[in-house]
Amino acid sequence: MIRYASALLTASVSAFALAAAACADASTDTRNADTAATQEADGSRYARDGIPSGPDAARQIIADAPEAAWRSVDPDRLLVISTRHGDIWVELTPEFAPNHVARIRDLVGEGFYDGKVWHRVIRDFMAQGGGASDNPALAADRPTLQAEFMISRGLDTNITISELQDRAINPRESSTRARAGFWNGIPASTIPFAQAAIRADGRVESWLLHCRGAAAMARTNDPNSARSQFYITTGNPAHLEAVYTVWGRVRAGQDAVNAIRVGTMGETMGFRPDFIMSVRMASELPADDRLAIEVFDTNTPDFALYLEALQAANNGRLPDVCDIEVPVRVAR
Repeated sequence: MIRYASALLTASVSAFALAAAACADASTDTRNADTAATQEADGSRYARDGIPSGPDAARQIIADAPEAAWRSVDPDRLLVISTRHGDIWVELTPEFAPNHVARIRDLVGEGFYDGKVWHRVIRDFMAQGGGASDNPALAADRPTLQAEFMISRGLDTNITISELQDRAINPRESSTRARAGFWNGIPASTIPFAQAAIRADGRVESWLLHCRGAAAMARTNDPNSARSQFYITTGNPAHLEAVYTVWGRVRAGQDAVNAIRVGTMGETMGFRPDFIMSVRMASELPADDRLAIEVFDTNTPDFALYLEALQAANNGRLPDVCDIEVPVRVAR
C-alpha cells in the first residue's frame, strides 16, 4: 500500500538530479511558453494582433481553437472504472509504464477488479482500490512488478515533453530540480533534454507527475513490490514523484473519484468502503455506451497561446504544471 513516507530516491534519480540542478535556471520558467506562443505557426488561425486578452482569454482561445488542436483518445487506451458515483475514464500510458499497463489490462480482462473496494481513501490525497471487502491487503496472484518510475529518452525518441518550468523532482527527498511540462496532455517532468547530447549514453530520465487525476500503482516500501492495487490522486502529492509508477491519467469522471467515501479499512471507525462495480476497456463496450473523449493537444500553437493567456492572468507567471487544466471535450 501507499505510505505517507515515500521510499528514498534511487541512486539513478540522485545522479540525474545533480545534473538537473547544475543546468536549472529559474529565469527560464516561462521562456519556452513565451517563445512558442509568440511564433506564428503554420495552420494556426491566430495572428499576433488577433489573440484574445483579458480574464476570459484562455477560455476564448479554447473555444476558438480549430479541430486540428484536439486529439482523440483511442478507446483501446481507455479504462472505464464504474462506481456508484459514476464512471471514471482513464487514459493508459504504456509509453511510460508498459509492464504496469500490461498487468492492468490482464487483470481487467479476467474481471479481477469487479467487486473489489476502495479500501484506503484519504481526502485531498488519493483513493486506493483493489482490496477485498474482507481483506484490504488482497493482491492478485501475480509476480511483483519491477518499478517503472521513469523512462530513459534518447536523441532518437518520439516522446516529446515540453519544458515549461523548473520543478522539484521530489521535495520530500531533496531540493534538486528538473523541468516540467506536458506529454500528450499529461503533466510530466524530465531532465533537460538538451543534456542527452552531452551525456555519455545520450539519454535523459523522464516521468509522469502525480498531479490530481494521476492513476498509479500502489506498493510496499519495496520499490519492486506492486501487484494489483492502484490509486488515483485527488490532490497533488509531490512526495510520490519518481518513486511510484504512474500508468494513466483520468480524462473524465474525476468528480466520481473525489466522491469516493473517505476512510481506511481497519483504521477508521465505522468505515464502509465504496465498491469498484466493474472495470472494462472502453473498446469492449457497445459503441453507444462509450464516451468520445478529445484532449486539447499540448503540442500545438493553440495550446501555447492558451498558456500565454494563463500566464497573463497569473501576474505574468505560468501556474504550476499541476494547476494548469488541460481542456477535455466529452461526447457520446
